[in-house]
Amino acid sequence: METAAPLAAAEAAERVALLRAAVERVIRGKSEAVRLAAVTFIAGGHLLVEDVPGVGKTTLAQALAQAINCSFQRIQFTSDLLPSDVIGLSVYDERGGTFEFKHGPIFANIVLADEINRTTPKTQSALLEAMAEGHVTVEGVTYRLRAPFMVVATQNPVEHHGTYPLPESQVDRFMLRLRVGYPSFEVEKEILRDRERGDPLEALRPVMTGEDVVELQRAVHHVSVDDALVDYLMRIVTATRESETLDLGVSPRGTLAIFRAAQALALTEGRDYCVPDDVKRLILPVFAHRLVVNSRFSSSLHRRSDEAEEVLREIMKTVSVPL
Repeated sequence: METAAPLAAAEAAERVALLRAAVERVIRGKSEAVRLAAVTFIAGGHLLVEDVPGVGKTTLAQALAQAINCSFQRIQFTSDLLPSDVIGLSVYDERGGTFEFKHGPIFANIVLADEINRTTPKTQSALLEAMAEGHVTVEGVTYRLRAPFMVVATQNPVEHHGTYPLPESQVDRFMLRLRVGYPSFEVEKEILRDRERGDPLEALRPVMTGEDVVELQRAVHHVSVDDALVDYLMRIVTATRESETLDLGVSPRGTLAIFRAAQALALTEGRDYCVPDDVKRLILPVFAHRLVVNSRFSSSLHRRSDEAEEVLREIMKTVSVPL
Protein backbone atom coordinates (compact mmCIF):
# COMPACT_ATOMS: atom_id res chain seq x y z
CA MET A 1 0.00 0.00 0.00
CA GLU A 2 1.47 3.37 -1.07
CA THR A 3 1.97 6.08 1.54
CA ALA A 4 0.34 9.42 0.76
CA ALA A 5 2.71 12.23 -0.17
CA PRO A 6 3.44 14.62 2.73
CA LEU A 7 1.63 17.92 2.85
CA ALA A 8 3.49 20.72 1.06
CA ALA A 9 5.04 23.30 3.39
CA ALA A 10 3.09 26.21 1.88
CA GLU A 11 -0.25 24.43 2.30
CA ALA A 12 0.67 23.39 5.84
CA ALA A 13 1.48 27.01 6.73
CA GLU A 14 -1.91 28.13 5.36
CA ARG A 15 -3.75 25.58 7.51
CA VAL A 16 -1.86 26.59 10.65
CA ALA A 17 -2.48 30.26 9.88
CA LEU A 18 -6.23 29.56 9.82
CA LEU A 19 -5.96 27.81 13.19
CA ARG A 20 -3.97 30.63 14.74
CA ALA A 21 -6.35 33.28 13.40
CA ALA A 22 -9.33 31.44 14.89
CA VAL A 23 -7.70 31.15 18.32
CA GLU A 24 -6.48 34.75 18.26
CA ARG A 25 -10.05 35.95 17.90
CA VAL A 26 -10.46 34.71 21.48
CA ILE A 27 -6.93 35.17 22.87
CA ARG A 28 -6.23 38.78 21.91
CA GLY A 29 -2.73 40.23 21.69
CA LYS A 30 -0.92 36.97 22.41
CA SER A 31 0.15 35.84 18.96
CA GLU A 32 3.42 34.27 20.14
CA ALA A 33 1.66 32.18 22.81
CA VAL A 34 -0.89 31.02 20.23
CA ARG A 35 1.88 30.24 17.72
CA LEU A 36 3.79 28.13 20.28
CA ALA A 37 0.61 26.27 21.26
CA ALA A 38 -0.02 25.42 17.59
CA VAL A 39 3.63 24.38 17.12
CA THR A 40 3.38 22.03 20.11
CA PHE A 41 0.23 20.41 18.76
CA ILE A 42 1.47 19.76 15.23
CA ALA A 43 4.81 18.56 16.64
CA GLY A 44 2.89 15.89 18.57
CA GLY A 45 3.86 17.29 21.97
CA HIS A 46 2.20 18.36 25.21
CA LEU A 47 1.93 21.90 26.56
CA LEU A 48 2.38 23.34 30.05
CA VAL A 49 0.84 26.81 30.45
CA GLU A 50 2.23 28.43 33.59
CA ASP A 51 1.02 31.85 34.72
CA VAL A 52 -0.91 33.80 37.31
CA PRO A 53 -4.73 33.41 37.52
CA GLY A 54 -7.02 35.14 35.07
CA VAL A 55 -4.71 35.71 32.09
CA GLY A 56 -6.34 33.15 29.78
CA LYS A 57 -4.52 29.85 30.39
CA THR A 58 -7.70 27.77 30.37
CA THR A 59 -9.27 29.83 27.59
CA LEU A 60 -6.24 29.21 25.36
CA ALA A 61 -6.69 25.44 25.69
CA GLN A 62 -10.44 25.66 25.13
CA ALA A 63 -10.05 27.88 22.06
CA LEU A 64 -7.44 25.56 20.54
CA ALA A 65 -9.72 22.56 21.06
CA GLN A 66 -12.79 24.35 19.73
CA ALA A 67 -10.97 25.47 16.58
CA ILE A 68 -10.30 21.80 15.79
CA ASN A 69 -13.25 19.50 15.20
CA CYS A 70 -12.15 16.74 17.56
CA SER A 71 -12.96 15.48 21.06
CA PHE A 72 -12.08 17.57 24.10
CA GLN A 73 -12.17 16.85 27.83
CA ARG A 74 -11.45 19.16 30.74
CA ILE A 75 -10.26 17.64 34.02
CA GLN A 76 -10.32 19.94 37.04
CA PHE A 77 -7.44 18.67 39.14
CA THR A 78 -8.15 18.71 42.88
CA SER A 79 -6.58 17.10 45.94
CA ASP A 80 -9.20 14.31 46.03
CA LEU A 81 -8.94 13.37 42.33
CA LEU A 82 -8.05 9.70 41.79
CA PRO A 83 -6.09 8.08 38.93
CA SER A 84 -9.27 6.23 37.90
CA ASP A 85 -10.99 9.63 37.49
CA VAL A 86 -8.46 10.37 34.76
CA ILE A 87 -7.85 7.01 33.08
CA GLY A 88 -11.09 5.14 33.75
CA LEU A 89 -11.89 1.92 35.57
CA SER A 90 -13.29 -1.58 35.12
CA VAL A 91 -16.95 -1.97 36.08
CA TYR A 92 -18.59 -5.34 36.73
CA ASP A 93 -21.42 -6.12 34.32
CA GLU A 94 -23.94 -8.29 36.21
CA ARG A 95 -25.78 -9.36 33.05
CA GLY A 96 -22.67 -10.59 31.26
CA GLY A 97 -20.79 -11.60 34.38
CA THR A 98 -17.67 -9.80 33.13
CA PHE A 99 -15.76 -6.61 33.85
CA GLU A 100 -16.11 -3.83 31.30
CA PHE A 101 -13.61 -1.00 31.04
CA LYS A 102 -15.16 2.50 31.17
CA HIS A 103 -12.96 5.03 29.43
CA GLY A 104 -11.92 8.08 31.43
CA PRO A 105 -11.50 11.64 30.11
CA ILE A 106 -7.92 10.88 29.02
CA PHE A 107 -9.45 9.19 25.95
CA ALA A 108 -9.96 12.47 24.11
CA ASN A 109 -7.92 14.20 21.42
CA ILE A 110 -7.23 17.27 23.55
CA VAL A 111 -7.21 16.94 27.34
CA LEU A 112 -7.11 20.04 29.53
CA ALA A 113 -5.47 19.22 32.88
CA ASP A 114 -6.59 22.35 34.69
CA GLU A 115 -4.43 23.34 37.69
CA ILE A 116 -2.47 20.10 37.45
CA ASN A 117 -0.36 20.90 40.52
CA ARG A 118 -3.41 20.81 42.80
CA THR A 119 -3.66 17.02 42.73
CA THR A 120 -1.48 14.43 44.43
CA PRO A 121 1.64 12.91 42.81
CA LYS A 122 -0.21 9.59 42.55
CA THR A 123 -2.86 11.15 40.30
CA GLN A 124 -0.31 13.26 38.42
CA SER A 125 1.54 10.04 37.57
CA ALA A 126 -1.60 8.70 35.88
CA LEU A 127 -0.67 10.94 32.95
CA LEU A 128 2.91 9.70 32.55
CA GLU A 129 2.28 6.67 30.36
CA ALA A 130 -0.34 8.45 28.29
CA MET A 131 1.90 11.45 27.56
CA ALA A 132 5.02 9.44 26.80
CA GLU A 133 3.63 6.48 24.89
CA GLY A 134 0.13 7.36 23.71
CA HIS A 135 -1.60 4.57 25.62
CA VAL A 136 -2.63 3.58 29.15
CA THR A 137 -2.50 0.24 30.94
CA VAL A 138 -5.24 -0.85 33.32
CA GLU A 139 -5.09 -4.24 35.08
CA GLY A 140 -2.56 -5.53 32.58
CA VAL A 141 -4.54 -4.48 29.51
CA THR A 142 -3.18 -1.71 27.27
CA TYR A 143 -5.59 0.76 25.66
CA ARG A 144 -4.46 2.93 22.77
CA LEU A 145 -5.38 6.65 22.90
CA ARG A 146 -6.87 8.53 19.98
CA ALA A 147 -4.74 10.41 17.46
CA PRO A 148 -4.07 13.26 17.59
CA PHE A 149 -3.53 13.36 21.35
CA MET A 150 -2.39 16.36 23.36
CA VAL A 151 -2.38 17.27 27.05
CA VAL A 152 -2.60 20.97 27.85
CA ALA A 153 -1.86 21.48 31.55
CA THR A 154 -2.19 24.73 33.47
CA GLN A 155 -0.68 25.77 36.77
CA ASN A 156 -0.21 28.90 38.87
CA PRO A 157 3.49 29.29 39.77
CA VAL A 158 2.84 31.91 42.47
CA GLU A 159 0.43 30.13 44.79
CA HIS A 160 1.88 27.21 46.77
CA HIS A 161 -0.81 26.53 49.40
CA GLY A 162 -2.54 23.22 48.68
CA THR A 163 -0.34 22.39 45.68
CA TYR A 164 2.01 19.52 44.82
CA PRO A 165 5.03 20.50 42.70
CA LEU A 166 5.28 18.47 39.51
CA PRO A 167 8.11 15.89 39.69
CA GLU A 168 10.92 16.22 37.15
CA SER A 169 9.74 13.12 35.29
CA GLN A 170 6.34 14.75 34.77
CA VAL A 171 7.69 18.16 33.77
CA ASP A 172 10.06 16.57 31.25
CA ARG A 173 7.11 15.11 29.34
CA PHE A 174 5.86 18.56 28.38
CA MET A 175 7.43 19.52 25.08
CA LEU A 176 7.03 23.20 25.74
CA ARG A 177 6.23 25.54 28.63
CA LEU A 178 4.80 28.99 27.95
CA ARG A 179 3.42 31.99 29.80
CA VAL A 180 0.48 34.03 28.55
CA GLY A 181 1.21 37.26 30.46
CA TYR A 182 -0.94 40.30 31.08
CA PRO A 183 -2.48 42.02 28.03
CA SER A 184 -1.45 45.54 27.06
CA PHE A 185 -3.65 48.54 27.87
CA GLU A 186 -5.20 48.67 24.39
CA VAL A 187 -5.67 44.91 24.08
CA GLU A 188 -7.37 44.65 27.46
CA LYS A 189 -9.69 47.47 26.41
CA GLU A 190 -10.59 45.44 23.29
CA ILE A 191 -11.22 42.38 25.48
CA LEU A 192 -13.67 44.37 27.62
CA ARG A 193 -15.55 45.54 24.54
CA ASP A 194 -15.64 42.00 23.13
CA ARG A 195 -17.11 40.62 26.34
CA GLU A 196 -19.72 43.37 26.30
CA ARG A 197 -21.35 41.61 23.35
CA GLY A 198 -20.86 38.06 24.70
CA ASP A 199 -18.15 35.46 24.98
CA PRO A 200 -16.18 35.16 21.68
CA LEU A 201 -15.40 31.54 22.60
CA GLU A 202 -19.06 30.68 22.00
CA ALA A 203 -18.84 31.98 18.43
CA LEU A 204 -15.62 30.11 17.59
CA ARG A 205 -16.12 27.50 14.88
CA PRO A 206 -13.75 24.68 13.84
CA VAL A 207 -11.32 25.46 11.03
CA MET A 208 -9.76 21.99 10.76
CA THR A 209 -10.33 18.39 11.80
CA GLY A 210 -8.32 15.89 13.80
CA GLU A 211 -7.37 14.21 10.51
CA ASP A 212 -5.93 17.53 9.31
CA VAL A 213 -3.77 17.71 12.45
CA VAL A 214 -2.49 14.15 11.91
CA GLU A 215 -1.58 15.09 8.32
CA LEU A 216 0.31 18.16 9.60
CA GLN A 217 2.12 15.98 12.15
CA ARG A 218 3.25 13.66 9.37
CA ALA A 219 4.48 16.63 7.34
CA VAL A 220 6.62 17.83 10.27
CA HIS A 221 8.80 14.71 9.98
CA HIS A 222 9.74 15.67 6.42
CA VAL A 223 11.22 19.06 7.39
CA SER A 224 15.01 18.85 6.96
CA VAL A 225 17.52 19.89 9.64
CA ASP A 226 21.11 20.54 8.58
CA ASP A 227 23.95 18.82 10.45
CA ALA A 228 25.45 22.19 11.39
CA LEU A 229 22.18 23.09 13.12
CA VAL A 230 22.10 19.75 14.96
CA ASP A 231 25.67 20.37 16.15
CA TYR A 232 24.68 23.85 17.37
CA LEU A 233 21.77 22.36 19.28
CA MET A 234 23.91 19.61 20.80
CA ARG A 235 26.55 22.11 21.98
CA ILE A 236 23.84 23.95 23.94
CA VAL A 237 22.48 20.70 25.37
CA THR A 238 25.96 19.56 26.40
CA ALA A 239 26.64 22.92 28.05
CA THR A 240 23.56 22.50 30.27
CA ARG A 241 24.77 19.07 31.38
CA GLU A 242 28.27 20.33 32.17
CA SER A 243 27.28 23.61 33.83
CA GLU A 244 28.22 23.99 37.51
CA THR A 245 25.16 26.20 37.92
CA LEU A 246 22.78 23.35 37.12
CA ASP A 247 22.04 20.15 39.01
CA LEU A 248 20.00 18.83 36.09
CA GLY A 249 20.61 19.58 32.43
CA VAL A 250 18.53 18.88 29.34
CA SER A 251 17.49 15.24 28.90
CA PRO A 252 17.60 13.33 25.60
CA ARG A 253 13.80 13.67 25.59
CA GLY A 254 14.29 17.44 25.73
CA THR A 255 16.76 17.30 22.84
CA LEU A 256 14.25 15.40 20.71
CA ALA A 257 11.51 17.83 21.78
CA ILE A 258 13.32 20.92 20.48
CA PHE A 259 14.35 19.08 17.29
CA ARG A 260 10.72 18.21 16.54
CA ALA A 261 9.43 21.63 17.66
CA ALA A 262 11.94 23.37 15.37
CA GLN A 263 10.68 21.28 12.46
CA ALA A 264 7.09 22.24 13.32
CA LEU A 265 7.97 25.93 13.65
CA ALA A 266 9.63 25.90 10.23
CA LEU A 267 6.54 24.25 8.74
CA THR A 268 4.23 26.91 10.21
CA GLU A 269 6.29 29.49 8.34
CA GLY A 270 6.02 27.66 5.03
CA ARG A 271 9.51 26.15 5.00
CA ASP A 272 10.53 22.50 4.56
CA TYR A 273 13.89 23.20 6.22
CA CYS A 274 15.00 24.62 9.59
CA VAL A 275 17.13 27.73 10.15
CA PRO A 276 19.09 28.72 13.29
CA ASP A 277 16.37 31.14 14.40
CA ASP A 278 13.92 28.23 14.71
CA VAL A 279 16.12 26.69 17.38
CA LYS A 280 17.00 29.99 19.09
CA ARG A 281 13.32 30.96 19.47
CA LEU A 282 12.51 27.64 21.11
CA ILE A 283 15.42 27.19 23.53
CA LEU A 284 13.78 28.99 26.46
CA PRO A 285 10.23 27.58 26.15
CA VAL A 286 11.48 24.01 25.47
CA PHE A 287 14.48 23.82 27.81
CA ALA A 288 13.94 26.14 30.79
CA HIS A 289 11.34 24.05 32.63
CA ARG A 290 13.56 20.95 32.40
CA LEU A 291 16.53 22.49 34.22
CA VAL A 292 17.24 22.44 37.96
CA VAL A 293 19.44 25.27 39.23
CA ASN A 294 21.98 24.36 41.92
CA SER A 295 20.92 25.67 45.35
CA ARG A 296 24.24 27.53 45.67
CA PHE A 297 23.28 29.72 42.73
CA SER A 298 19.57 29.90 43.48
CA SER A 299 17.83 32.77 45.23
CA SER A 300 14.48 32.49 47.02
CA LEU A 301 13.65 35.91 45.57
CA HIS A 302 13.40 34.46 42.06
CA ARG A 303 11.29 31.73 40.56
CA ARG A 304 13.14 28.62 39.48
CA SER A 305 12.03 29.08 35.88
CA ASP A 306 13.41 32.65 35.77
CA GLU A 307 16.80 31.46 37.04
CA ALA A 308 16.88 28.62 34.51
CA GLU A 309 16.12 31.03 31.68
CA GLU A 310 18.97 33.29 32.78
CA VAL A 311 21.38 30.34 32.75
CA LEU A 312 20.24 29.41 29.23
CA ARG A 313 20.75 32.97 27.99
CA GLU A 314 24.32 32.91 29.28
CA ILE A 315 24.97 29.55 27.62
CA MET A 316 23.57 30.79 24.31
CA LYS A 317 26.07 33.69 24.38
CA THR A 318 28.96 31.23 24.49
CA VAL A 319 27.79 28.96 21.63
CA SER A 320 28.40 30.22 18.10
CA VAL A 321 25.44 30.17 15.75
CA PRO A 322 25.95 28.39 12.39
CA LEU A 323 25.74 30.65 9.35
